[in-house]
Amino acid sequence: MSESLRKRIATAAVLIALLLAVLFALPEAATLGLLTLVVLLGAWEWSAFLKPRRRAVRALYVALIALALPLAWRLTATREGLQLLLGAAGLWWVLALGWIVLAPQRVRPWSAALAGVCALVPAWLALARLRLGGLRGAEWVLFCLLLVWMADIGAYFAGRHFGRRRLAPAVSPGKTWEGVLGGTAACIPVAIAGSFWFSVPLGWFLVLCLAAVACSIVGDLTESLLKRFAGVKDSGTLFPGHGGVMDRIDSLTGAAPVLLLGLTFLGVLP
Repeated sequence: MSESLRKRIATAAVLIALLLAVLFALPEAATLGLLTLVVLLGAWEWSAFLKPRRRAVRALYVALIALALPLAWRLTATREGLQLLLGAAGLWWVLALGWIVLAPQRVRPWSAALAGVCALVPAWLALARLRLGGLRGAEWVLFCLLLVWMADIGAYFAGRHFGRRRLAPAVSPGKTWEGVLGGTAACIPVAIAGSFWFSVPLGWFLVLCLAAVACSIVGDLTESLLKRFAGVKDSGTLFPGHGGVMDRIDSLTGAAPVLLLGLTFLGVLP
């Protein structure tokens, strides 16, 4: 085992232990507080993608995201409002895929700023609503995280050992189609287990989980596109072996809104 992989595993173990403690041992407010902190830290890292000349611009961007969070919460107080915002988030990831495939070189500070709003705010909202979605809210948040983590792990090892065909060489040369297949295969057992655990019929639930994983890949590639524009390898250095906050939650920004949207349409969550 390489030193880099050992460091990644050790950091992940600490973060998972902290997350489980917050989710299952503390009140809901603790989870909301942690989510807000993570998103605002992510916003600070994202602000670097705008290539600002002054730190004040970065602070202003974080303030913009902070103001957008309670606004999004109020706008989604009804089921219709929630589905509308989450649907818009899903549409954003379709547009982001087109951006990645058709025009990866066409990045401007304003488009990077807009992408951050579209990624961070719906992800915070989705995870917060999942947590408050009933007695099993903490379990749903954990399931969402497990789905993304297993997809990332499967993609990492499949890509490392079998990767040949590049997925998006202009954006992230290291990612491969073999990695995509490995990540997809790794998430299927999680979806099946989730179907039994939550007593949800497997058919459409499996389709939903695969759609969430597909959007998680787009989320990852979108951050890679913007890191390339900004000329940085990692979004930050907060987590040893993992990079910054955005390097840990980029996939989640794509998956969480899609998962919650699907669960509302399936009638699993109110």
